Amino acid sequence: MSILEIKNLHASVETPEGTKEILKGVDLTIKAGETHAIMGPNGSGKSTLAYAIAGHPKYTITEGEVLLDGEDVLAMSVDERARAGLFLAMQYPVEVPGVTVSNFLRTAKTAIDGEAPALRTWVKDMKGAMSDLKMDPVFAERNVNEGFSGGEKKRHEILQMQLLKPSIAILDETDSGLDVDALRVVSEGVNRVKENSEVGIMLITHYTRILQYVKPDYVHVFVNGRIAEQGGPELAERLEAEGYDRFLVGA
Repeated sequence: MSILEIKNLHASVETPEGTKEILKGVDLTIKAGETHAIMGPNGSGKSTLAYAIAGHPKYTITEGEVLLDGEDVLAMSVDERARAGLFLAMQYPVEVPGVTVSNFLRTAKTAIDGEAPALRTWVKDMKGAMSDLKMDPVFAERNVNEGFSGGEKKRHEILQMQLLKPSIAILDETDSGLDVDALRVVSEGVNRVKENSEVGIMLITHYTRILQYVKPDYVHVFVNGRIAEQGGPELAERLEAEGYDRFLVGA
């Protein structure tokens, strides 16, 4: 039963105007099997939180802790974080020319597990997962995200999540740029992973539409680099009705 603990996390980034603090004391605990929705306006620091946990070199942690099952995540390299069970579905997945989806996925699975999966079993699992996500089998032999539509890139992120089986998954605006049909397929993929594992999920989003499919246990309002309010699913409904204005006064 994994647990991710974020304690008083501060992070900054270098800008042309100098050092800018983005995260200003974030406290959050995500346990196995829980889904936490992180909601907030543009520029509030939601994606910074995701990338800081994952180890993006652009962000400097200036204070606080991130622990995964009691282990210091911030002391780990990016690949060590992945092997420990952290997964990040990116808002803007990058293209990797010259590397096919099938090779990328099997290499990632081998790196995380420490041994290569049996080929016959792996091919069956990959084809099954692609079918679940309504991905054409030819995508397995295409280069990673090269020429993919926005929806195809997001399906590929969830395909990774389904096959790599992380203990904690951070989904950074997985719903952005998706039409209704793609949103439903991607959400079903997230729910399928939840049903088949004890994954803890941090779901970062602006809007409540994905929460109609992926039901959160907790909702956290993220404003000005910190959590301003938290509650249950009813908080998301209030945000849908009222927006973020009441949190932005004096922020």
